[in-house]
Amino acid sequence: MNRAPASVWRNPIHFLAFGLGSGAAPKAPGTFGTLAAVPLWYLMAQTSLPVYLVLTLAAFVIGIWLCGRTSRDLGVHDHGGIVWDEFVGYWITMIAVPVDWIWALLGFILFRLFDIWKPWPIRPVDRRVHGGLGIMLDDVLAGVFAALVLQGLILFGC
Repeated sequence: MNRAPASVWRNPIHFLAFGLGSGAAPKAPGTFGTLAAVPLWYLMAQTSLPVYLVLTLAAFVIGIWLCGRTSRDLGVHDHGGIVWDEFVGYWITMIAVPVDWIWALLGFILFRLFDIWKPWPIRPVDRRVHGGLGIMLDDVLAGVFAALVLQGLILFGC
C-alpha cells in the first residue's frame, strides 16, 4: 500500500495531484478521489456545455503535468494517491448529464467500474503509456466508456 507522503499537505502541486488531499485516504484513494470530484462537477455543471468542456479539457492538460511531476517527485509511477485523473475521468463521464443526484450516483458507479475493470483498450493503454499522460489516459478512457453508457441510458429514457 502506498502511503500518502507529507508533501501532499505542503506542496501545492502534490495537493492538487492528490485530488485536494482526497487521495491521501488510507484505503480506496481512487474512490475517495472520485467522490471529491462530485461537488466540483456540480459546480461545473452550472455552466454552459462549451465552458464545461473547456474546463474539463484544461483539467486534463494540467493533469498530465501535475500527475507526471508528482509521480517523478515521489519516485513512484502512478502512486495510488494521485487521483487528479479520477477527477477528470468523472467529469468526462458526466458531460451533458442532467444535474440530479441519481445521475451523479450512476455516473460515479459506472466510472469506478470501468476504472477498476479496465476493459480493452484501457488495460493495454494503462500498461504501455507512461508518465503524466499514462496516469491520465486510462481514467480518461474509463470516463469515455462510462459516459457512453450514461448517454445511452439518457437516450433510451431510463
